[in-house]
Amino acid sequence: MAPYRMSAAELEKLKVQLEELLEKKFIRPNVSPWGAIMLLVKKKDGSMRLCIDYRQLNKVTIKNKYPLPRIDDLMDQLIGACVFSKIDLRAGYHQIRVKAEDIPKTAFRTRYGHYEYSVMPFGVTNAPGVFMKYMNRIFHSYLDRFVVVFIDDILIYSKSEEEHAEHLRIVLKTLREKKLYAKLSKCEFWLKEVTFLGHVISSGGIAMDPAKVEAVLEWGTPESVTEIRNFLGLAGY
Repeated sequence: MAPYRMSAAELEKLKVQLEELLEKKFIRPNVSPWGAIMLLVKKKDGSMRLCIDYRQLNKVTIKNKYPLPRIDDLMDQLIGACVFSKIDLRAGYHQIRVKAEDIPKTAFRTRYGHYEYSVMPFGVTNAPGVFMKYMNRIFHSYLDRFVVVFIDDILIYSKSEEEHAEHLRIVLKTLREKKLYAKLSKCEFWLKEVTFLGHVISSGGIAMDPAKVEAVLEWGTPESVTEIRNFLGLAGY
């Protein structure tokens, strides 16, 4: 596949992101026969994210069938809770190492060189299942009691402030022991009402997030198969 064209401004941002990834040892130069193309995608805050197009790799990857939990099943666990804390892991996938023999398969091409990931990159088909399995394993004893996990999003819920202090201590201790790092700017603690996985949750009950409902109502009429798939993905989420 031919690489995507990039503007001069995008190339400058690409240089910066590559340097940051190299400094963190998330990527390294390589000479792999593999080589996905990359692009920069604008995030909600206006910054750019480096994304790798792993569609060709994903086509030949044996799929990990580890299931993601149903959102409605997770919501059922929260009935009766009145205190919440939400933890978002920082670049969660990048906190998982790739097996040495699989590292060359993560290779990607840029104008400034050929690189490969030593940590799990975004975009590979098995990343959600692998990460979900790992999170379920480390929090196994606390699931359905006071912890809900959906990939890299963690919700701690309790029926009293006294319980919540202990529950929060256990979760933070587990994250520290496993050397998993949170993004503080996306974490919220000691909430009476929390927005989580498209729902607003409080002691009064669980409701759909109005922002999600508005997005569905404002969606234009789909005019192609791709647009229909995009809408179904939004509605399902």
